This record gives sequence, C-alpha cells and structure tokens, in this order.
Amino acid sequence: MKRALVLSLILIGTQLLCAAKDYKVSSPDGRLTVCVSDGENLFWSLTDGNTLLVGPSEASMKISDGIVFGKDCRAQKLSRKSVDELLSTPHYKKAAVRNNCNELTLTFKHFKWVVRVYDDGVAYRFVSRLKASYNVLSEEALFAFPEDGKAWIPYVKQNTETLESQLFNSFENTYEISSLSEWNRERLAFLPLAVQIEGRKLCISEADLLDYPGMFLYPSAGSGNTLKGVFARVPDQVEQGGHNNLQGIVKTRKEYIAEASGPRAFPWRMISVAREDKDLLDDDMVARLASQPSPDADFSWVRPGKVAWEWWNNWNITGVPFQAGVNNATYKRYIDFASDFGIRYVILDEGWAVKGKADLFKVVPEINLEELAGYARSKGVDLILWAGYLAFERDMEKACRHYSAMGIKGFKIDFMDRDDQPAVRFYEKAAEMAARYHMVVDFHGAFKPAGLQFTWPNVLNFEGVHGLEQLKWSNPEQMTYDVMMPFVRMLAGPVDYTQGAMSNANKQNFRAIYANPMSQGTRCHQLAEYVVFLSPLNMLCDSPDKYRAEPECTRFIAACPEVWDESVTLHAKMGESLAVARRKGDTWYIGALTDWSRRDIILDLSALGDGPWELELFRDGANAARNGNDYVHETISVSGPSLKIHMGPGGGWAGILRRAKL
Repeated sequence: MKRALVLSLILIGTQLLCAAKDYKVSSPDGRLTVCVSDGENLFWSLTDGNTLLVGPSEASMKISDGIVFGKDCRAQKLSRKSVDELLSTPHYKKAAVRNNCNELTLTFKHFKWVVRVYDDGVAYRFVSRLKASYNVLSEEALFAFPEDGKAWIPYVKQNTETLESQLFNSFENTYEISSLSEWNRERLAFLPLAVQIEGRKLCISEADLLDYPGMFLYPSAGSGNTLKGVFARVPDQVEQGGHNNLQGIVKTRKEYIAEASGPRAFPWRMISVAREDKDLLDDDMVARLASQPSPDADFSWVRPGKVAWEWWNNWNITGVPFQAGVNNATYKRYIDFASDFGIRYVILDEGWAVKGKADLFKVVPEINLEELAGYARSKGVDLILWAGYLAFERDMEKACRHYSAMGIKGFKIDFMDRDDQPAVRFYEKAAEMAARYHMVVDFHGAFKPAGLQFTWPNVLNFEGVHGLEQLKWSNPEQMTYDVMMPFVRMLAGPVDYTQGAMSNANKQNFRAIYANPMSQGTRCHQLAEYVVFLSPLNMLCDSPDKYRAEPECTRFIAACPEVWDESVTLHAKMGESLAVARRKGDTWYIGALTDWSRRDIILDLSALGDGPWELELFRDGANAARNGNDYVHETISVSGPSLKIHMGPGGGWAGILRRAKL
C-alpha cells in the first residue's frame, strides 16, 4: 500500500509539472510520454500509458564561469517537430533504419535541451549556445526509477581499489543480476545496462558520443532506486605503461570532465523501452541518434569480411617443416587457408612489432611485411595489422600512409581501456585518419560502441564484450552470457566476440587451456553465433588445421554474411535462449542459442515469406551433451509456416533458408 501511494504521488507530481508548463512530448504511437519541468531544476520523467517508468530525474551540466545548464532556468522558446526518415545503414543488421520520433526543444539563455521520443525509447541531449571556450565541470544525469527494479549490471572488474581507479578498465564482464538496492557500491558499471520496471526492460546507454567522456553508472546518494552518470575527468598527467608499454596510464586528472569551445551538441542519454524481450534485439536507437557521415564522404571502398586470426589459437599449425609462430612461413599458411575458403582478411595480431617499444616501424626480424603483403595480394587476401594504442596514437598518419601504401587494409587498435575525453577523441581521430587512407578499423580494448560506426563507416567493430578469449584463462558462465549479451551489450552495436572454436566442450569437460583453447557449449552454438552476433569484421578464432579438418562447418562460416539487408527476431527469452533470422539478398540465415539447458523451440517462419523452402541446417547431435563436437548437417524441405528445433545443453542451431526450386 505504501509503495502504491508513493507511485501515485510521483505520477501525480509528474502530471502537474506537465500541466503547469505543458512541456510534454509523446511517441508517434502515443504510448511513451516524456514530461519536462524547468525552473529551479530541469527534470524529466517517462511514462508508458499510465505506467511510470522513470520518475522526475534531474538533468544538468555545470560549466565554468558559474554557468549551469539546467539550474535556475526558464525556457525562452519551445519548438516541436516530427521526424520520419530512412537512414542508410550499410554495415548493420538491416540496410536502412526508420528514424521516426517526435522531438521537443527547449531553448534557454545559454543552452538548448532536446528530447526525442520514439515508439520504443527516449533520448535527450544538451546543446550549448556558448560562443567562447569553456570547461564542463560536471554533468548530472539521473535515472530515478519508481521501484527497486531487477538489473543486469556489467560491473567494472579491474583496478577496483577505488571508484576512480575503475575508470581504467577493458569494459569486459558478465552480468550480475540483482535488484538496484543490492548494487555493489564498491563498483562502477559500464554501459549498456538493463533494468526491469513494471514488466518492461529499460536499457540505458548513450549515442553520438563525440569529443566527450563516456558515461558509467552508479547509485545516487540517498536513493536505492536512482542511478547517476559518472564521468572521468580530463587526464592531466599521463605516463606510458601498462600492457607491453602500450597504454596511457592516468596519474592525475584535472578538475573538469571536458573541454569545449563554441556551440556544440553533447551526447544523447538514451533509454530503450522493451515491452517484450525481442524488442531489445530489434532495437535501432543508436543508429537513429548517431551523426551521419559527411554528405560528400565516400565509403564505398569499405569491405566488411571474415578474418583468419592466429592469436586465440596460439599460432597452432602442425605438419609443417618449420616452427610455427610469428614468422612469414606461418602467416603464409593462414593466407593459404583464407584464400582456399574465400575469407577476405588475415590479421597479424600482437607480436609482429617489437614488444615494449610502442613503435609500429620496429618490425621483428622474423616478419617481412612487404613480402607478406605481396603474397596475400597474389592469393586474393588482404592483411590487417594489430596496433597498440600508444604506438598508433604517436605515429597515426605516418603509420596509415606507410602501411596503406604497402597494401595493408586496416588496423586492429588495442588497449585503450579508457573513455575519458582524450580517449574518445582518439577514436574519432583514428577513424578519420584511417578513412583518409582507405583503411578499416577494429577497436579492441575498447568501450562500447556509441554511434561512431555510423559516423565513420570504416569503423567496423568494437570489443567491449566478454568474448571467447576469456575461455583461454577462465571458466565463466559463458553460455548464460551468450544468451544475455545480445539483449544488452549488442544493443549498442557490433561485438568483436571472436567466435568459431572447433574444439567444443560440455560443462563438465571444459578446461581453460591458454595455448590450446576450447569453447564451452556445442559446435552448433559456435556456428549460430555467426548469425546471432553482429560483427562486420568477424574473426575465425581457431587454427587453419582444425578448420580444414571440418570443411562443412568452415564453409558455413565463410559463406555467412557479415552485414544484412533485414533481421527478424523469431524467439527471445533474455538469459535463456534466442533465435534470429537475417536476410542477405534472397537468402535467410537463422541462428539460435541456448544456455546450459536443453530447449525445444518452435520458430514462426511466416515473417520470412511463403514457402516452400529448402533448409540446410546444422543441429546438435544425439551425443552433443557428452561431446560438444557432435552435430548433424542435413538439408530438408520446409513447407509450413513453423519449424521445431532442438538444442542440447550449451547448444545451438544454424540454418540457411533458400526458396525451393519448383
């Protein structure tokens, strides 16, 4: 009764604010409504029909010279507009995204506050009207939930001595599920983060993150149900150190979070609202909110693709008359494998440049890059180079100019492990510089994507995910993570998860073996991840020898598209199982995953078109629960609108659906 009274008072208060100021904007379908109040403080709230999802929440930015956006402010002007447009998304889960929302802009003396309401989410941002240079001292971004919601929390797990020390981290962890009131107050959480409120799942993230620090979340003082944004201050003293001397270690920070000059927009704070779990898999909020590429920019040269990768499998090739490792003979074997199976790229991961020097022009004597680049060209394969953060940051243009002239097509940039303003600026600068030399980028050791992949389409992938590399040294609940991450982390954008293991173990038999790793779960679980996980630059993590020994699986992986024309969610139970269908041209690929539980699922194929269909499929074998390598590969006819599939513990299911020839 007490909780109901509190909710009623909050809702009534919100309605009064809206009525008094008439600062109210609803989604195109009329279900979601944001109410805004100015005056002493700027507050916003969110309702779904008559259901309060976010109570009055403060939004403000403290600027140098005593200016505060969102305090003691009265709107001078109010404007509204409706947006309905198609945005091209060439390297995504669909070819185009509908950007359909209602927008409210409140104009104040020093700033504007813009809020957009979609049928499936809301976002707001500050826009500065200041003309001189200034510093952003702090930002107040609150999310006041009306109840003690269940939350899926990706805590920072590294450098946990203090909250500030946690700002230096790899943005990789599984999810801890707890109520908001049970938050571990010794930990920050990174984005995205999901909260269940009144039967809906709300996923908090940010978009159009440019030249500004990324946001962490932490409970607000005095309220167990309110989360607040936490932002790294601008580094002052930064020293070279960390992994192989390739990282910038922040020793001291300035007293503000960002430096700015003149009128500019700040990042969108966004909440996706899912009435069903599948809505999270279908979400397009980041794509809608990201800045579009420059109108005169040409990114037609960008080539997504698969990558034959050596680091996870530890350069393990056998049956050769030389010692496998970081040398030209080994890489030629990877290039031969890529050429034979139509794989676009081979990567040279860490080891090709001299360790500890942070110098991309000091190449180990065992590697002759010019010879390798020429050999790859003769085989129709392109090369990508791994680069540590500081090494690339120091010689960015020189490295892009030199290696693009050699024929290298991109960089995998690693170990940033920060999202303060200079780090975010680095991402933008790296994307722009690589684009200038027609090179693609994969950001590893990275924070979550927040729209840069749409602004600079040569940025194909981001890590910031608890990927398969973790199984080289630990035994996490990875199967549970695999059916949870697509609903939360993947909402932000692509994942450099690096799947494709050909040695597959059940829960009892799995072991973390660094030099000869295996996956948890079944072979079909690994195959299905190539359909389920969004990854325009997609690794094949295992050894060429193992792939050659498994040609059926390898051909499926190599043929599976990396970007899609259309995506349809067929089944979704967050943390349990999911199934998606993705179309490229006239062909549908279907991928399904489960946790450590057996599942029988009926897939409704009616949204994919009328049959009959020819279905080539990979399913867990009768003994997959004992031996994860066991699978069945077959082709069947499908004439009806539904299909029943079975997945074993840690299992998966993958299929290619083609029109049957009549």
